Amino acid sequence: MQLTVASVVSCTRFAAWNRPTPMSVNRDMLDQWLAQHDGVITRAQARHCGLSDDSIDRLVRSDAWCVHNRGVYFVANRPFTTDAHIRCTVWGAGMNAVLSGEAAAVWHNVITDVPSVIEVTVPRAGRSRADGCRLRRRDVHPKDVVLRRGLRVTSLDLTVLEASVGKAHIMDRALQRHTNLEGLRRAHARNMGRTGAPKAERLLKAAEGGARSEGERLLVRELRVQKIRGWVVNFRWGGYEIDIAFPHEMVAVEIDGWAFHSDAMRSSGTGAGKTY
Repeated sequence: MQLTVASVVSCTRFAAWNRPTPMSVNRDMLDQWLAQHDGVITRAQARHCGLSDDSIDRLVRSDAWCVHNRGVYFVANRPFTTDAHIRCTVWGAGMNAVLSGEAAAVWHNVITDVPSVIEVTVPRAGRSRADGCRLRRRDVHPKDVVLRRGLRVTSLDLTVLEASVGKAHIMDRALQRHTNLEGLRRAHARNMGRTGAPKAERLLKAAEGGARSEGERLLVRELRVQKIRGWVVNFRWGGYEIDIAFPHEMVAVEIDGWAFHSDAMRSSGTGAGKTY
């Protein structure tokens, strides 16, 4: 039998992972943790599962575990997914680190395009390291730090506000499918003074005109400039909600922005909306 270099490395990893460990190691807990956290684990978490520092170091030396950041490891026999990369980056910035910005919007399933640079927020006080990410030092309101899939992340509303600066379609999508203006307003008020807050304020004021998407807001602005009257935003008719309607003229205007409309969220009732 001829062994290749790859097969020797594979056998070495298998041997290290399956080497007898102390009775205090909870193998079921360890396997469950790795399965639920994208194959990522910190030294402190591994210790909680019963692994000693020597056992952790042995797994690293044998290439069964890869060091991603100081004290953060990834199991080598798993695919290194986007979620694993994000998790490694946040945990590598310290125990008080919080995922924020567009990457947080990905984590909340608001958008799918992963940014090229992961943004991580850490408290102003204390020391935090950061490898391969954009670090923001600030104090986030406690209500706007949540645990989602085992990772600390900015709340949905604060995430939408921050990710939408320069990318209004993110707020469009979120308002149609995930949250509402009241929730965004509360998160905005709790975190005044943050970078991008003035731009977020302008987006909120535009959205409060009743139109849900940037395209709708542009049309509403133009209708007002031209002093055109008799139109209604979000007019309910026949189980649907029309973007902009002229009820007396029986004219309906539908505008498709970046985000799709959700019929389930926009149905029920007839004739609601505000007339201008």
